[in-house]
Amino acid sequence: MGETTRRRATVALAAAVIVLGGLSACTDDNGSSKGSGRDGGNADGRVASGSAAPSNSPANDLQAQYQQVVRNVLPSVVQITTQGGLGSGVVYDDKGNIVTNAHVIGRATTFEVTLPNASKPVTAKLVAAFAPDDLAVIRLDNPPADLKPARFADSSKLQVGQITMAMGNPLGLDSSVTEGIVSAIGRTVSEPQSSGSPGATISSAIQTSAAINPGNSGGALVDLDSQVIGIPTLAAADPETNGGAVPGIGFAIPANTVKSITDQIIKNGKVDNSGKAALGVTVRTVAGPNGRSTGVGVVSVQDGGAAKAAGIQQGDVITSIDDREITDVVALSEVLGGKQPGDRVEVSLIRAGDGGKATVDVTLGELEG
Repeated sequence: MGETTRRRATVALAAAVIVLGGLSACTDDNGSSKGSGRDGGNADGRVASGSAAPSNSPANDLQAQYQQVVRNVLPSVVQITTQGGLGSGVVYDDKGNIVTNAHVIGRATTFEVTLPNASKPVTAKLVAAFAPDDLAVIRLDNPPADLKPARFADSSKLQVGQITMAMGNPLGLDSSVTEGIVSAIGRTVSEPQSSGSPGATISSAIQTSAAINPGNSGGALVDLDSQVIGIPTLAAADPETNGGAVPGIGFAIPANTVKSITDQIIKNGKVDNSGKAALGVTVRTVAGPNGRSTGVGVVSVQDGGAAKAAGIQQGDVITSIDDREITDVVALSEVLGGKQPGDRVEVSLIRAGDGGKATVDVTLGELEG
């Protein structure tokens, strides 16, 4: 059995979360994925039949709608394999561009992509990744003529309670589908650094009750209109059970963010307009005498950046922004994730050298890719 790769992360006003990409599938001696035949499923993955709802019942109508969404969207969801494991991706256009999570691809630049109903994988190369939003675009070397791009929704119109379905390749079980609802919108979730990923803070994340499992990362969260409303990225973990999964709490990058970042990568090979606020510093968490984190120390200040213009210096320790305590790097990322470029904020500091306290006004810049 392959080694499962998990990364802890934190959720603003919520629990910790784990990133769900880069997971090797669990296989038998013949290399096929193992699955249980319990709970109504046979060993070959077929679902046991049961009593059907009357043909004119609302339940039957909803079931038919679910099945139509699967038929419409699943052909656009692919499996991405790297040396480090596997994840999912969504066909973005007919030129072979596929959007996925940056943490799914890690440091890889070449990939094998398995298209739905394909007998063998095809090759692809990295176009570019934008780690701050945990998004990346790869491109098939030889896109097939029948490639089916997904349709992306306007995620600003999402409503809590909407029915949604998650499609991807959890645990190497290709073309899997789970269902739930949009549980909340506008969440801010933070991913820590890990091997192959520098971490990210995702603002305006969609919270869903649809099951999000390892390998779902980079796949599709869709509505009943067969549109992608987000890219599944995180699932909640309970810190009281050493990171055990919490059922029914998952997070996705909203479709509007996905479209903005992906379009820029395809057009320019990079992100010129991230829409993410930046302070213009590199930082590290600072611990006090008791070992607890007490702020973030400024390691370097970017020339021409917001911090430089406000007089923040190397060695300063940031302790709060707009009266919100900043105890560590995650807290700083979450505060900035809720701001826009051009916003003015009040930054409290402990000055390098004399240890005096100071407060400066900062006009935030924009994070570049």
